[in-house]
Amino acid sequence: MPWTTVEVTVPPANGHVAGDADLARVAALVGDPTRAAMLTALLDGRPRTAGELGRLGGVAPSTASGHLAQLLEGGLVACEAAGRRRLYRLASPEAAELLETLARLAPPTRPRSLRGVDRAHALRAARLCYDHLAGVLGVAVTEGMVERGVLVLAADGGAFEVTSAGEAWLGGLSVDVAAARLRRRSFARACLDWSERRPHVAGALGAAVADAFLGHGWVVRRPDDRALVVTAAGRTALAERLAIRAD
Repeated sequence: MPWTTVEVTVPPANGHVAGDADLARVAALVGDPTRAAMLTALLDGRPRTAGELGRLGGVAPSTASGHLAQLLEGGLVACEAAGRRRLYRLASPEAAELLETLARLAPPTRPRSLRGVDRAHALRAARLCYDHLAGVLGVAVTEGMVERGVLVLAADGGAFEVTSAGEAWLGGLSVDVAAARLRRRSFARACLDWSERRPHVAGALGAAVADAFLGHGWVVRRPDDRALVVTAAGRTALAERLAIRAD
């Protein structure tokens, strides 16, 4: 059988020939302690002003604006106008995934005050990881759904799938599974929790579950923090629906 020659043309990126990914540029942006603190603050999914991010990063608003300009140029954050205010948020779920991965590799910090210890305990117990539940609560909810046949972990361990019975069960939580499937992002990614070292459900489905928990008032946000607090109604719901005791 004769060989056939196939000509393949690789289009240039933005009019230029693209080389390897510039990892050093992204690493330099995240590697600065002030910018890292700002990015971590945005992991709760809430947009913030430069002043708020400066306070959380321990710098003046003018200095914060300079850091945010670099993060904007690097594609890690996005900015939107809200009246006279400019609000910053993480640019994409991929940016959040990058920070989650780094958190799993990074050594833990040591709290230097009672307030820091309280915050560390709260973050481990229950938090938002960009837009999905994480910490002890996130892992427990995910494992509870697996035990009840709502979710099934794929053979490669990289994602969950919803069973037919699970779709109805999630509907009872006001989670629209069909709408989550249509979103332009991963559907039910298995995200390895950086504090628990076990997977919780992320992606569009994880975001929909977190929205349901917040919408029902089962969890509430702590101010200036990614941590969540489980309410009395949430403790009842977790016990009745997933047999989870939320102390």
